[in-house]
Amino acid sequence: MPIKKIKDYLLGLQHRICGFLEAEEQVTTFFQDSWEHQSGGGGITCVLSDGQLIEKAGVNFSHVEGLSLPPAATLKRPELVNAPFQALGVSVVVHPRNPYIPTCHLNVRFILLETQKGPVWWFGGGFDLTPYYGFTEDAVHWHQMAKNACDPFGLKVYPQFKKRCDDYFYLKNRDEPRGIGGIFYDDLHEWGFDPCFAFMQSVGDHFIKAYQPIMAKRKSHSFGEKERAFQAYRRGRYVEFNLLYDRGTLFGLQSNGRTESILVSLPPIVHWKYNWQPEQGSEEERLYREFLVVKEWI
Repeated sequence: MPIKKIKDYLLGLQHRICGFLEAEEQVTTFFQDSWEHQSGGGGITCVLSDGQLIEKAGVNFSHVEGLSLPPAATLKRPELVNAPFQALGVSVVVHPRNPYIPTCHLNVRFILLETQKGPVWWFGGGFDLTPYYGFTEDAVHWHQMAKNACDPFGLKVYPQFKKRCDDYFYLKNRDEPRGIGGIFYDDLHEWGFDPCFAFMQSVGDHFIKAYQPIMAKRKSHSFGEKERAFQAYRRGRYVEFNLLYDRGTLFGLQSNGRTESILVSLPPIVHWKYNWQPEQGSEEERLYREFLVVKEWI
C-alpha cells in the first residue's frame, strides 16, 4: 500500500492551505508544532492565532499508528477490533474574526489495518461551511466547487455525498443544521485504490478553490459589536457539535491522541445565551430562515 504517496500529498496540502491563509491574513503567520504519538507516528499541528483577519485557524497533519482502532471507528465493524492500524489525515478549521466570513472545515483521511484476512483500507473526509451571515452567491460557489470535485468520479457522487454531509453535520439536540453543508464521505474503498486516492486529492484541491474566493470577497466587509456577539453565539453550536457528535474528535480522544491538536478546532471566543431568539426580519433571523435549512444550492 503506497502510504508514502498519500503522506506526501497530505503534507503538500497542509503547506498549500497554510500558504493561502497567510496570504489573505498578511499580518501574522502559522506556528508549527511537531509531535509524536505514544503508540507510533505523530504529526504537525499548524496554528494561526489572533490575526487581523483570522482569529484562529488550525491546519493539522497526522500519521499515527496503533494496535487497535478506537471504538469510534469499530462500532459498526467489530471484526476490525484488535487489528494494527495506520491513520493519515489533514484536518482544517478556520475561525475568521470578521463575522461575514464563514467558518470552514476540511478533513481528508486514510485508514489502513492489517487483519488476519489481509489489509483493509478506506478513505474518508469532506468539507463544509458554517456562515454567520448568509450570502446566496457564496453558498452556490461553495457547492459548485464541491460538485466540481465529485463530477469526474460520477454524476451521482455529489448528490450522494451532499446528503451525507447534510445528515452528518446536524445538531440533533437543536434540530438544526450546523451550516450549509458541502460533501461528506466515509469508508470509501469500492472504487479501488487509485480512484479513491484521486478523489481525496480532488477534495483537498477544491477546498482551496471553494474557500479562498469567499474569504477574499468578504474580508473587507465592515462589522460591529452586534455582529461579533452573534458570531460568538453561533460558534456555540460549533462547539456543541464537535464535542457531542463529531466522530473525528471521538477518534482522537479515544486513541489517546494529542488533546491540544484535537481541540484546536474550537473557537477562541464563544457565548451561550439562554433561549435567545433573533429579531424578526433581521439578518440574523434570515440566516435561520434561508441558510440553516437543507436545500439544493445548485
